[in-house]
Amino acid sequence: MKLSELKTGEKAVVAKVYGKGSFRSRIIEMGFVKGSQVRVLMNAPLKDPIEYEIIGYRVSLRREEAALIEVVKVDEFVSADQTEKLHLKGIVAQDCKEMKLEGDHEGIVKEKHHHVRVALVGNPNCGKTSLYNIASGSNEHVGNYSGVTVDAKEGHFKHRDYDFTLIDLPGTYSLSAYSPEELYVRKAILNEVPDIVLNVVDASNLERNLYLTSQLIDMDVRVVMALNMYDELEDKGDALDIKQLGYLLGIPIIPTNGKMGKGIDEIFDTIIDVYENYDPKVARHIHINHGKDLEESIVRLQGLFRENSELSLKYSTRYLAIKYLEGDKSIEELVNGLPNYDHLVAARLEEQEKCKEVLGISSSDAIVEAKYAFVQGALAETYTRKVKKAHYRSSLTDKIDSIITNKWLAFPIFIAILYLIFWATFSLGAYPMDWINWCVEKFSDFISMNMSEGWLKDLVVDGIINGVGSVLVFLPNILILYLFISLLEDSGYMARAAFIMDRLMHKMGLHGKSFIPMIMGFGCNVPAVLATRMIENRRARLVTIFILPFMSCSGRLPVFVLLAGAFFPEHGALVLLGLYLFGILLSVLTAKLLSHFIKDDNLPFVMELPPYRVPTGKSVFRHTWDKGKQYLHKMGGVILIASMIIWALGYFPSHGKYPTVEEEQENSYIGMVGKAIEPVLTPLGLDWRMGVGIVAGVGAKELVVSSMGVMYGIGGEEEAAAEVVETSDTRLQKALQKTITPAAALGFLVFVLLYFPCFATFIAIKNETGGWKWAIYSAIYTMILAWVMAFMVYHVAGWCGLNGLI
Repeated sequence: MKLSELKTGEKAVVAKVYGKGSFRSRIIEMGFVKGSQVRVLMNAPLKDPIEYEIIGYRVSLRREEAALIEVVKVDEFVSADQTEKLHLKGIVAQDCKEMKLEGDHEGIVKEKHHHVRVALVGNPNCGKTSLYNIASGSNEHVGNYSGVTVDAKEGHFKHRDYDFTLIDLPGTYSLSAYSPEELYVRKAILNEVPDIVLNVVDASNLERNLYLTSQLIDMDVRVVMALNMYDELEDKGDALDIKQLGYLLGIPIIPTNGKMGKGIDEIFDTIIDVYENYDPKVARHIHINHGKDLEESIVRLQGLFRENSELSLKYSTRYLAIKYLEGDKSIEELVNGLPNYDHLVAARLEEQEKCKEVLGISSSDAIVEAKYAFVQGALAETYTRKVKKAHYRSSLTDKIDSIITNKWLAFPIFIAILYLIFWATFSLGAYPMDWINWCVEKFSDFISMNMSEGWLKDLVVDGIINGVGSVLVFLPNILILYLFISLLEDSGYMARAAFIMDRLMHKMGLHGKSFIPMIMGFGCNVPAVLATRMIENRRARLVTIFILPFMSCSGRLPVFVLLAGAFFPEHGALVLLGLYLFGILLSVLTAKLLSHFIKDDNLPFVMELPPYRVPTGKSVFRHTWDKGKQYLHKMGGVILIASMIIWALGYFPSHGKYPTVEEEQENSYIGMVGKAIEPVLTPLGLDWRMGVGIVAGVGAKELVVSSMGVMYGIGGEEEAAAEVVETSDTRLQKALQKTITPAAALGFLVFVLLYFPCFATFIAIKNETGGWKWAIYSAIYTMILAWVMAFMVYHVAGWCGLNGLI
């Protein structure tokens, strides 16, 4: 709890002191160190400040200052399990309450306060998430391209009796707040104040990675560095004086290998040392020297920031001065509400003009150059490169790139890879799909024969088994799709796909980086929307978010496989490829249209192309199976519940009142809904039951198949009699073949591809764009476009001879 929360007369022991710079130093000098006894004497008449007794003297603190000191109440020491410990140490409970702890406060505080929050910060593709997975045991996806971690992930684990909370923040090249990711990371460090920042640095690219480190140094946070992929540096024959580099940076450095788990224990041992001791021999705070002229400007602005005591408690005033001199927008917003706003604005203007006059460049450019000069100087003292010809890994990457990114071969290779993925998804997935379908049908028959007649049997067979089973059979297809996506991501090809697509993206008003969320959208649109945070340009980010629903997510895949297998069995892979490419084509046209209506930020396209790496079997399997588990969880949750609801709406109130099942469903509650929208669907060649599937798909696209599994799950003697020749088609596919034409099926596929994004994506769009406007625009636009395109496809396909029933 906070010291400010203690009531008059209560006693506590200091556990931790937060705050920055001179405030923290002054508070510690006054005796507020870990293990010190403190008692609340009184509150001022206006409840602020508060008088405390500590180490034999009285001192007053403002409530806002006391809120930065964490304490453990003395009464909490005397819990039942701790009383015995205290007695064994010769300390009775009453002595404890009277604060006669006989020098054992430190040990008791450690018993009560062994929780450490660690924030992982690093460049994209530095191996940060791999390290997070190994340390915390989590299963976050690891990919060899920037933007995999699109939001903060939390993991919890124990090390040396310490409880760690590990926070994996999005990868970022700097903390300049050009992109939402940069701003997100910066706010997480400044506002949530982790105990330790674990700066993960790619050892194979030190100069670029250490620029971010220099910004962390400015923030005056406690940092430990994980020098990741250190084996790559050694493989090149280069040498690094780690101890000296750590001294120059003021940061303890531990070599690690995130994939193999090397150095993990040493990292957290060092974190504990820094957390407990803050020993200058372990870690020390330094000031990066930006040069005489810049330092004079920084010191002047820092003095003005220090006049605002509340601000000084929360932030490093030197950091604020540097960022304000740079012209940082978020710091400008912070300054707007300060009492000495006018003085700060005038001082910054003068210092910026002086910098431009003396140095010949803007203050922001000068600060960046000074930081890189500092990094280069530190590496010049500590880093020795082995002089040799091109490194094998680099030359291999160059050789692969000469083919993969070749102007004649790049696009054919990309299309061929997509076709291979869809062929494998459709063709290879057909075998396990048939096995699962056989099991579902046998299980359904077993339940039908062994349950007594009644609504419960109908619910289990028609609602649960037909509903959930119709989606379960597509699990192999989902796993195959994610297997290939994981291989592309982990190998580094995904970044190349963005590279070769940049020119096309630019003509659409987008960046090459937009292509990465678009590819992620083939898995799921929700993380794809979140991944747009890597795009610094506001216009490109908004347009990318708007077109992502056209990327066919895995939830649509069961619909595609179901209808393509039923109506186009010989050309299933081509149908799938055509649908995905059609979605991309419409996203291109939509993006081109939107780019004329949204203001451009004119930020450059900058993206790292990492070296190719062989994907590890463990990472690929973990990613694939993790997505498979998510699919199974969805079936056991939302799809199961939705299937039961759809069955109930189709069962009541007409069950038993009509001679055929079709008539019963048509006059049920769900039939009323379907009939209400049927006039809109009739021009597309669809009936009301297909409309029920469309309505259900608003919640999740898998529900399209699930609802049709319920609506068409007729079974019984009528179906058995109709089966003259046994095929591998599912019962649902056979029912659909008797109901709609191939042309209508193709139009339905296009409609499902384009219409309303699922509800989760709808909410993600609302959250990432900062309001309902873009989400509502997206919903309306996709619905209209879906109907128009489905109408055109249905009639064109009909003219081409696809009107007959199979």
